[in-house]
Amino acid sequence: MTESEPTLRSRATRGAAWSGLSTIVLRLGGLVVGIVLARILTPEQFGVYAVALTVQSILITVADLGLSADLIRSDKPERIAPTVASLGLLSGAVMTAITVASSTAIAELLGSPAAGPAIAVLSFTLVLAGATVVPYAMLQRRFQQREMFFVGVADFVVSTTVTLVLVAMGLGVLGLAIGRVSAQIVSSAMQFRFARVVPKYRIDRAVVRPVLAFGLPIAAANLLSWALLNVDNIVLVRVAGATALGYYVLAFNISSWPMSALSQVVRSISLPYFSRTGNGSEGLSSVVAVAWAAALPAGAVLAALSAPLIEVVYGEKWLPAAPVLAALGLYGSLRVVFDIFAGFLYARGLSRPVLWVQIVWLVVLVVGMIFATQAFGIVGAGWVHVVVAVVVILPAYAIALRTAGVRFRTILAAAWWPTVAAIPAVGVALAARVFLSDPVFAVLVGGFGAVIVYLLVGWPWLRAHVRAVRGGRRTEVSDAG
Repeated sequence: MTESEPTLRSRATRGAAWSGLSTIVLRLGGLVVGIVLARILTPEQFGVYAVALTVQSILITVADLGLSADLIRSDKPERIAPTVASLGLLSGAVMTAITVASSTAIAELLGSPAAGPAIAVLSFTLVLAGATVVPYAMLQRRFQQREMFFVGVADFVVSTTVTLVLVAMGLGVLGLAIGRVSAQIVSSAMQFRFARVVPKYRIDRAVVRPVLAFGLPIAAANLLSWALLNVDNIVLVRVAGATALGYYVLAFNISSWPMSALSQVVRSISLPYFSRTGNGSEGLSSVVAVAWAAALPAGAVLAALSAPLIEVVYGEKWLPAAPVLAALGLYGSLRVVFDIFAGFLYARGLSRPVLWVQIVWLVVLVVGMIFATQAFGIVGAGWVHVVVAVVVILPAYAIALRTAGVRFRTILAAAWWPTVAAIPAVGVALAARVFLSDPVFAVLVGGFGAVIVYLLVGWPWLRAHVRAVRGGRRTEVSDAG
């Protein structure tokens, strides 16, 4: 039975609210831990761990073969769940074994032999990810973001505790890797508990082919997506060295504070929401407009205040990362919108267009990254992301969405007003950076001033969207009565 639009919207809204709370709380906690580690570890150590984490991040995206997405959108999840669980566990176990065996060779290939032991340890997260495909998908399918919040909190507490203890004992980068694995063991167990899933493993041959036919293109697209996020690390460590990579990774981490939070909210509700709503272009344009209204000012203000922010939070030794942060802040805003486009296409069963967009993206980015890094160092690497996203990927997604019956002009029209409102807000942030020499005052005045100006200019648009949400809730109450 298809859910009514108001009921589905309400569940998605509650899920988004819990997902937002989760990411904000955990990002703030991660910020504090990151500040501590940045003052304990050197840029070179950050770079070594970044290499190991790059390998793990790329591989974990394909550990479940894209199976969780099919389970989220399926009309008969109970039927395919045992097959999905078996395939996920097998994939994760094989990838863990291969990565452990080749960790030293991978580290040497990436130009950072010291990352080998950390890569081997982090590889155990692959089998854990494969084992939890079913409970993770069921939690997402039911919009159980409150439970995912508790999972995230437990993951953070365990990871932070183990990491800080081991780093204090002198394990350095290896302590970070062990902390990550320890946390995932705990979070995996909690996912099974909250999803009320008893592990069942069997292969239904009638299910395998359609499940893999849908899931493998998603797994490939996810692999390419994460490769896009990490190919710059690989190029930088080969061209500029681990120390330069340390500065770049710090900038990337800062740019991901608001963007990862928004992207997490988007990913948590977009696939289950778009899979069950009959609202096509209008539903997509509304979601994009709201996400863009948060992502653009966050990324633009972050870029405007990049130097004083880094100096206040991490210290002067990290200031070479400021120009990179200016570029990556803007790029992060676009990434949020691209995540929505991908979720919409997945929900419509169009996984292959997303895969082709990711292939084009990766090829163009790698070529541009090599030339830009050689010519302009880490600053060039940052700005290549922005140029490729605007010139190549935005038009590519517009073409892909057209095949799903979406008029891209509708999306542009919906996102116009937040774009206009962000301009004076960024002007306030830039003025604070230029005229206030004290970095603390520059961050406080520029940040709060930008928020106030943005809300004042964008209030008519914001008020209209708030009324629309309230109208949907009143409809739900009326239907219930």
